[in-house]
Formats: sequence, C-alpha cells, structure tokens
Amino acid sequence: MTLQDFQVSDRDLSDAALGQYLESTAIAVDTETMGLLPQRDRLCLVQLSNLEGKVTAIRIAKGQTNAPNLQQLLQATNVVKVFHFARFDLATLRAYLGIEVHPVFCTKIASKLARTYTNRHGLKDVVQELEQVELDKTAQSSDWGNAANLSEAQLSYAANDVRYLLSIQKKLTEMLKREERWELAQQCFKVLPTIVSLDLLQFKDLFEH
Repeated sequence: MTLQDFQVSDRDLSDAALGQYLESTAIAVDTETMGLLPQRDRLCLVQLSNLEGKVTAIRIAKGQTNAPNLQQLLQATNVVKVFHFARFDLATLRAYLGIEVHPVFCTKIASKLARTYTNRHGLKDVVQELEQVELDKTAQSSDWGNAANLSEAQLSYAANDVRYLLSIQKKLTEMLKREERWELAQQCFKVLPTIVSLDLLQFKDLFEH
C-alpha cells in the first residue's frame, strides 16, 4: 500500500474528494467499528473506493454525529454504493451519522443468490474465487477506536476491504443476469432500509412463525 493509492482524512471527505467520487457511477464502501452491535459499538472508520482505484479512509471521531460531504455522496441517487453485507454498514451509518444510504448493491446478497454452488459467501471467499486474490484478514478483529494511530496492517486491511468490491459487483451482476435472478437481487437491495430499521429497533425473527 502506498500513499498514492490510499488517503486518510479526518471527520469527513474533502470537497475535492467529494467531487471526484460524485463523478463515479458506483463506489465501494465499508466501515470499521468497535464491534458488531450498532446500538453499542461506535463507528470508527469509513472507507471508499472508485473504479479508478482511489481509496479514502475517513476517521470518525468519538461522539461525531455528522459528516456532510460523506452524507451528500452516500445519498447521491446517481451513484450506486457497493457494500459487502450492507445490512450492517447501513445500520451503523444511520445510527452514528444519520445517513440514509441509497441506492445500494450488496455483494453478499448477490453472492448468495448467484453462487448457489457454495455456502462460502464471506468477502475473503468471494474475492478469492472471483479475483484470484487472497485477502489478509488478520487485522479484522482489532482496536479501531484509536483512529489517529492506526497501524499499517489496519490501513492495508481497510483499503483491501473496498479495493475489490466494484470488480466483484460487475462479475456477480453478470452471474445474476445469466441465472435470471437480477430482478430478485434488486428487490432484495431495495428492502434493506426496512430490515435496517428493524435491526436498530432490535426486532428479531419477525417473519418467522
């Protein structure tokens, strides 16, 4: 990883970076938090990447409640936001920054609909099959709260979590269309905000008997 392909900013996107990302038809997005419960575990980092390979990590301060430029980008209707397991990231971004992200493409949902020949739908597995790249996930469970002093290993992990999303989005879209599940995938993406609302209210198994 070099400084040329990875930039870190504090609290929000710069105006210049916002302008660059708004020119994209799609961007990859990921978040790093202190844990897996949005109601408890705060947002620490938001990573972005575009088709040109520009990667930005935004350090979110403890207690921060908004990021206007990031919100403008994530709510821009002409830019598709690509996540892996969007359900979690959407909940975190809404809970801590008040951002209602749309439109959305979730590569985990897409993988489950398209790659029915496997039950391995984690980002590492999908990237390994579709990109022939093995992601290093050793920094996944680490302290993201000390954002001012993130290690090279953490920054490399954060960058790689978005670096391949747009490529696998394209390949999964082709698979979904080939298997005639593209419309179903789009319907799943559209219902994510409702599922996020239920998650944040801690409803579980609402559709079970």
